[in-house]
Amino acid sequence: MGREKEQAGTNVKLELVRGSGNVFHDLARPNADVGQFKAILAAEIIKALDREHLTVRAAHARTGIAAADFSRIRNADLGRFTVDRLMSIINRLGSRVEVKIRLHRSEAFVHEARL
Repeated sequence: MGREKEQAGTNVKLELVRGSGNVFHDLARPNADVGQFKAILAAEIIKALDREHLTVRAAHARTGIAAADFSRIRNADLGRFTVDRLMSIINRLGSRVEVKIRLHRSEAFVHEARL
């Protein structure tokens, strides 16, 4: 899991820890899976804007979605967005979303079930 490594040029030892692949889970955030999914969708929106060289105002003109919403997405301010809203924005930008789901048993749930 974690291992210690000395930082170059110092005597400070840092512990390296492998992440789960979901930073929200690693930071023990509530609804970590939703946060991760929203971040992935937002990244795809940003890629579409960059690919098309769209400003937030040009994206508004093309999609009818407020320029302020595109600014929020670019700034990773995703609290106001639902997953379906982000998917709708991707669709309006001309892309489709395909979702594949893999379920994993939560360690907390397994522990509670044994009690």
